Amino acid sequence: MTIEVQQYDNYESVPSEWNNSCVSTECSLHQLSPYIGKIKSVIARGLILEYTKPSDLIVDPFSGSGTIPLEAVLLKRRIFASDVSPYASVLTRAKLFSPPSLEDALKQAEKLFLKADKLPKQDLRKVPLWVRKFFHPDTLKETLSAVDYCIKEKNTFLLSCLLGILHHQRPGFLSFPSSHLVPYLRNKSFPKDIFPELYEYRPLKPRLLSKISRAYRMTEPRIIDGNASYIQGRIENITLPNVFDCLITSPPYMNALDYNRDNRLRLWFISRKSDNENDNKLTGRKKAFENSTRALAKKIEKSLIAKGYCIFIVGDHLNHSPGMHPALVIQHIISKYAPSLELVKIMADVIPDVRRSRRNCHNIKTELFLIYRRTNNEGQSSR
Repeated sequence: MTIEVQQYDNYESVPSEWNNSCVSTECSLHQLSPYIGKIKSVIARGLILEYTKPSDLIVDPFSGSGTIPLEAVLLKRRIFASDVSPYASVLTRAKLFSPPSLEDALKQAEKLFLKADKLPKQDLRKVPLWVRKFFHPDTLKETLSAVDYCIKEKNTFLLSCLLGILHHQRPGFLSFPSSHLVPYLRNKSFPKDIFPELYEYRPLKPRLLSKISRAYRMTEPRIIDGNASYIQGRIENITLPNVFDCLITSPPYMNALDYNRDNRLRLWFISRKSDNENDNKLTGRKKAFENSTRALAKKIEKSLIAKGYCIFIVGDHLNHSPGMHPALVIQHIISKYAPSLELVKIMADVIPDVRRSRRNCHNIKTELFLIYRRTNNEGQSSR
């Protein structure tokens, strides 16, 4: 595959408001649990408002933590979302189908505490040593029982809240001092002999109740009623709606992030597999990136309405060879497998350090927005 390098200097800049912090103003369900490489909610909202209208059906086949799906339902759009990651599945379902109120959520939590105590006692000898190193034994037993209950009852909201408080250096979390995004212990920064209180038993109940309350700090009414659907799986194996109005998605960062490794502790609690045992489909390797984009392009060509928009949000490599630029890979595949799409605009945004998953991840510095539109005389008719 031959791809010519394009210059990014002439691309349009993103709207200035996209660069503002939205943590204090966004729906607090966005903050259920951290997720590597997630899109800002203000960007998702801006794209939805610009390129869709109320009741439109939006497709997001790489939904990640569910930012685009949640903003879609908040803005009274319909949404079809999917992702291959079990962690992404839990988060997106939690945001779309969470309890309608804080009171309902707290009732579900009380039921969890009551039922989890009656589950079989946890045998920590079956837990890998690398997992045990993160927790006080009693905290780990409580957490395992709670997670088991959530999985059994398919309660993705409570499970997301648990995963959201799983590890951090702050006392309000369950683990010994550790990082919040990529899990690693910070025992050198917080040695046990100097900070013994940080290595004591941390009861689950008050921390989970506090997390649930924070999740409803700023929420907006959501009327789902069949307007949202979610499927976990590879895009190659998923059937998209026969007709949809718009696609907005942020594919995995190609060759930049290892989603198994970066989410390994949360993934272990969900699947009870170590990161080297989990399916390598969760990684953003080039071959997988090309295969999934090719499969998606064929589905877009079949089902996107005339004049409908297709938007790819891509973390781009600025120092790689031409064939390793994700945006150029997408352009090449779309031109071949979805020829009715016209690239009408490209916007570029510099990613500040605070939004990167790792401060030393210098190869991803620019986020590109590839805006495609379907021509009038191809494919599905406008509705």
